[in-house]
Amino acid sequence: LKSNPSNNEEKEAQTQLTKSDELQRLHSQALSAYQQEDYEGAISLLDEILAVCVWDAELRELRAECYIKEGEPSKAISDLKAAAKLKNDNTEAFYKISRIYYQLGDHELSLSEVRECLKLDQDHKQCFSLYKQVKKLNKQIESAEEFIREGRYEDAINKYDSVMKTEPEVPIYATRAKERICHCLSKNQQATEAIKVCTEVLQLEPANVNALKDRAEAYLLEDLYEE
Repeated sequence: LKSNPSNNEEKEAQTQLTKSDELQRLHSQALSAYQQEDYEGAISLLDEILAVCVWDAELRELRAECYIKEGEPSKAISDLKAAAKLKNDNTEAFYKISRIYYQLGDHELSLSEVRECLKLDQDHKQCFSLYKQVKKLNKQIESAEEFIREGRYEDAINKYDSVMKTEPEVPIYATRAKERICHCLSKNQQATEAIKVCTEVLQLEPANVNALKDRAEAYLLEDLYEE
């Protein structure tokens, strides 16, 4: 503007300055909302800024944090994936994505994302610790499923018991393990135990189709046709 103050350029420059000031004001408000734990308000403000500043990795990471707090993990993953591409060596984004997938019970995607983190920094403490945990869990689940395919139901049950011991903190893994144990017991014609475990699963997830089918099979073994 100072180097060539023609009318057109002055108008354009003035517009850009006004927009810039407005975005800075919104940014301050978004940070303030985040600090006051008004995550919904922060998301709304960040939406406005990111409509203009599309390539800002840090703003996307901040919005992802808000989505996590608001219980919207899939939206958080979307922002973090963009941030991982926009910023070089963004180990933190890969770590967070892996953690979210892990909490959602998607151990395979969690393993894939934490490996990306370790490709960038093999000494990353948090990623290495998470990697060891997810890898162990993943291996146990794969072994259990292999036993089921081979009809080795007792071995599969023991392996799924190990899964529950490996990850006692994230409830989804215990629920999934019990669902598969219920399946194994039913297939192994251990009807009484199958009904008990399937019922535990259905108390947590009343619409779990697999548990309903496996419990139905167990009821048939006991001649409980009405049930």
